[in-house]
Amino acid sequence: MTTDAIETTAAEIQARRVAKQNDQFRKTWGADFTIPGRIVTTQGVASLPFAAQVQIMGAVQTFDTFTEDNDPHADHSFGGFEIESEGETVKLFWKIDLYDRPYRYGSENPANTAETRRVLTIMQRHEY
Repeated sequence: MTTDAIETTAAEIQARRVAKQNDQFRKTWGADFTIPGRIVTTQGVASLPFAAQVQIMGAVQTFDTFTEDNDPHADHSFGGFEIESEGETVKLFWKIDLYDRPYRYGSENPANTAETRRVLTIMQRHEY
């Protein structure tokens, strides 16, 4: 086995571990304290009616349509979806960024939950 093959395998293992943690954080809406983080929305999402925000929460929690196009790193850190609100289609994205404990810089060890803090951001597509 070459060094590149070993590194690829290690990267794939880390991506799978991060994907599992991202899924757990997202599906529990941050309630699993073993995977610390924050959930934020943009002004565009916050300005939507309460019923739309409930739909958004459910859509983010149940999202499972990962493809090579929307998940090229296989870490389940991004998704796009649509909801209907007051007769209008609302197009949204969610993304998870991985930070160090003080939320200043990117995490040096994303698979280590003791060192990593997640930020799940939900936004309307036009806000990206």
